[in-house]
Amino acid sequence: MNRYPAWKYALIVVLLLIAALYTLPNFFGEAPAVQVSSSKSTLKIDATTLARVEQALKDAGLAADVVTLEAGSIKARFGDTDTQLKAKDAVQKALAPEGADSAYVIALNLLSRSPAWLTSLHAFPMYLGLDLRGGVHFMLQVDMQAALTKRAESLAGDIRLSMREKNIRHGGISRNGQTIEIRFRDSATVASAKALIQDQFPDLQTVEAPDGTEYRLTASIKPEAARRVQDQALKQNMVTLHNRINELGVAEPVIQQQGTDRIVVQLPGVQDTAKAKDILGRTATLEMRLVEDGAEARAAENNSGPVPFGAERFLERSGQAVIVKKQVILTGENLTDAQPGFDSQTQQPKVDLTVDAKGGRIMRDTSRENIKKRMAILLFEKGKGEVLTAPVIQSELGNRFQISGSMSVTEASDLALLLRAGSLAAPMEIIEERTIGPTLGAENISKGFHSVSWGFLVIVAFMAAYYMLFGLFSGLALAVNLLLLVAVLSMLQATLTLPGMAAMALALGMAIDSNVLINERVREELRGGASPQAAIHAGYERAWATILDSNITTLIAGLALLAFGSGPVRGFAVVHCIGILTSMFSAVFFSRGLVNLWYGRQKKLKSVSIGTVWRAPESTAVAK
Repeated sequence: MNRYPAWKYALIVVLLLIAALYTLPNFFGEAPAVQVSSSKSTLKIDATTLARVEQALKDAGLAADVVTLEAGSIKARFGDTDTQLKAKDAVQKALAPEGADSAYVIALNLLSRSPAWLTSLHAFPMYLGLDLRGGVHFMLQVDMQAALTKRAESLAGDIRLSMREKNIRHGGISRNGQTIEIRFRDSATVASAKALIQDQFPDLQTVEAPDGTEYRLTASIKPEAARRVQDQALKQNMVTLHNRINELGVAEPVIQQQGTDRIVVQLPGVQDTAKAKDILGRTATLEMRLVEDGAEARAAENNSGPVPFGAERFLERSGQAVIVKKQVILTGENLTDAQPGFDSQTQQPKVDLTVDAKGGRIMRDTSRENIKKRMAILLFEKGKGEVLTAPVIQSELGNRFQISGSMSVTEASDLALLLRAGSLAAPMEIIEERTIGPTLGAENISKGFHSVSWGFLVIVAFMAAYYMLFGLFSGLALAVNLLLLVAVLSMLQATLTLPGMAAMALALGMAIDSNVLINERVREELRGGASPQAAIHAGYERAWATILDSNITTLIAGLALLAFGSGPVRGFAVVHCIGILTSMFSAVFFSRGLVNLWYGRQKKLKSVSIGTVWRAPESTAVAK
């Protein structure tokens, strides 16, 4: 009756071993490290850079515990902070000599001390949030009006081009704030213009009104289109911020939308506020220029002659020099979209570009006159320009054209991202900033750990005193629940915050509730005269429905917090929901396994250690 088959015990043992394995990295702590990442979007960190870092450490007589290349950055871990600081100076001297324009960011960081065999099994510790690790917090306000104004300016140029193509005469097109005003001499032309705008510009709504002897047509962005423009601007700014923050070596940055026009940025482990503000506020601009193909330019590319007059020398990612003309054909202001794809004829990766009406007219005229010549796309960051690509113009171009060549799928995606999010879609300003020191973070960790530990010990002591041996079984089940909870959070690489630790403490109290229901049900069966074995069986079977109902209702509340909450609320909800699921396994499946192992093999069981079983007094009838 109260026996588990061997496969159930095997399943419990395997789950406990896996949980212990993935919980283990959280106990090794963190070690000081030096991280090397790229400060320029076109520069990739590769094995060559890794060899240079290792050689720099060797020349300085410094031994690193481990040096790895992962996620586009190099991380070298050391035993103490003194060696870390010396290593940073050595790497800085090798990769970014004093006075030279650095293409690398050499930052101090903290890495887990987990041994290599754990890392090879993809067992990593949980990330620590800003309130536990320390760092900086920014709230940025996005200028949505500037984004709408920019969109209105682009639409005004598109309308001007479309009316020219349709031969619709007008008395002038001007932008007044976020509206576009067009003047006409007669009502027939106004009707033609309205039809054109309704057909080709669905994002605009129009209103006509007489203006003296003329007519004025006012076009404005529809409310739903305005919201879409604002959402796209916000998302593009968030993507751009994420790309820039990667340079700081932040393990788990938090970049999330707050409201309709604000972005919250949290950088755990970063204490240099000035450096963080410099990275977040950095501008990147795109330019398209023609490549100089003369004999003098060829000589300048090979460093065997001067750069021709009216041209400049830039480098490609591979280090190859390219001589481009100083005249700028297009800038990133004209680019409206960039998407990776595949060429339908060659099936090679490509990037599809879309520019506004003004840019399309310029590209059409320029490409018609320069077929079979090269056009360079340059990215300028921190005042320095680099050539992203320099394709050959194969035919006349317009508003939409493509870049193709010897590039991989990953390179095409990266190039599209650079072109699309190389700069911010709308201006931003920092309206709030906070710095949390590492000392305060360590104090929060200590307080959180003690709250969970003391809560666990008090619960176990109470259960053991009240339910005797069954209380100890409940305590072991609670420990397994905590083990499983930490293991799952580590597997998911979740970020643990102070509200998350509060949810852990709450999960312990809620998890023991299931065991209380089971133990009381067993007591009730014993009071009813059932045998010990039958009482154990009925207690677990009949308490299960109640446990399931109560956990499902609590889980629904947790999912609501997860769906509609943000920031700390979501961190609390994640731990809360996972804790409910792990508690159902530990409180019912695991604790019953312990009880079955202890009592199940005793055929003539006369009593169980479950505390005092209070018998209800016999009822008496009173006759009148």
